Amino acid sequence: MILSVDKVKFSYKSRPVLREINFKVNRGELFSILGNNGAGKSTLLKCLNKILKPQGGTILIEKEELLALSRREVARRLGYVAQRYESARITVFDAVLLGRKPHIKWDVGVRDLEVVRNVLEVLGLEEFSLRYLDELSGGELQKVVIARALAQEPRVLLLDEPTSNLDLKNQFEVLRIVKKAASERNIAVVVVMHDLNLVLRFADKFLLLKNGTIFACGGMEIMTPENIAAVYEVRVAVERLADTPVVVPL
Repeated sequence: MILSVDKVKFSYKSRPVLREINFKVNRGELFSILGNNGAGKSTLLKCLNKILKPQGGTILIEKEELLALSRREVARRLGYVAQRYESARITVFDAVLLGRKPHIKWDVGVRDLEVVRNVLEVLGLEEFSLRYLDELSGGELQKVVIARALAQEPRVLLLDEPTSNLDLKNQFEVLRIVKKAASERNIAVVVVMHDLNLVLRFADKFLLLKNGTIFACGGMEIMTPENIAAVYEVRVAVERLADTPVVVPL
């Protein structure tokens, strides 16, 4: 177990958004947070990254309390890819190098450059290294943002809607990269998603949120038509196509 969340609560002013949230994520797992709009998914992800401070409960990273860690130490342990980001007049190489900032004391070292080159190679971005971010397509830019997070060498990678606004090919490519990173780097990946069919194909475990509370948490056994219908308020069937589970609205 690398990430442990116990009885986490959060409110915006007097409006409760998260209530008694509990779950654990192991190394090598891709853990998906699901739920309808307004369920508290992105808020929960921000609590996991110390962007927001929970009003109750504990979050442990490698058995250490998240709120007790410095901002720099949080950045060393947690990589975060937000739902929205802006391109800039900066090269791909320099953008990914920014992911090394939590590890750099005085100046960029040989190790930092090696990490960046390795990440660019793994994500197939070497040919783009000297291109500017504002010259990239949406799929290319998304991979650069993920590359920057991986360059942090995090223990936990947090992704908020990483496939939004991507075409089908790039959706699959981004999630394959993330899944491979979890396995090969032995890290935990926590991803907020809306596309249930993508989630069923790639995720190992699932957290179903409804109105800021846990409706169900576990493996494929919780992704039943009954649970999905209760959370999303749409009748569905869960079928298998080419041995892959598929959610079909009725």
